[in-house]
Amino acid sequence: MGNPLNLPFDPIERAHENWTRRWGSSSAMVAVTSIMRAQQILIGRLDAALKPYSLTFARYEALVLLTFSSTGALPLGKIGERLMVHPTSVTNTIDRLERQGLVRRKPNPSDGRGTLAEITDPGREVVEHATRDLTAMDFGLDGYTDDELWDIHRRLTTLRVGFGDFPAPVAAPDDGDQGPR
Repeated sequence: MGNPLNLPFDPIERAHENWTRRWGSSSAMVAVTSIMRAQQILIGRLDAALKPYSLTFARYEALVLLTFSSTGALPLGKIGERLMVHPTSVTNTIDRLERQGLVRRKPNPSDGRGTLAEITDPGREVVEHATRDLTAMDFGLDGYTDDELWDIHRRLTTLRVGFGDFPAPVAAPDDGDQGPR
């Protein structure tokens, strides 16, 4: 993320003006560029909040996933699947967390060749503290209302369903709940 750009203009709007002159208007270009910049900003904010715990957001997500597991342990392949990352990234993440003493590897009792990553007590403690900090800053999205945040989620769900991440959600009757649909 670096520092705020502090430009006297919106560089994405400027890029769109140039794009339009060259190739015609593209709301998709503006949207994807905005999403990519937002991702840079959010990763920077989240990683900064997690720095006191010597974590990145990717490592934090792995710890949270292990916390959600009923046994506190998951196969490395399952971690990659749930976090939607390449197996090499999972190995790297677990290696770092293991060096920090936040997880340990152990043989998978249901797969003699497989390995489980298991969260340690210090890992659970770090997750609790880090989660408190991230929640206090609304994960870097504190400028939005709850309704706006659910709207962002629903709009990006369309992209994810179209890609094949999961089937389209079944629409529920509007009961005033702003949760996932």
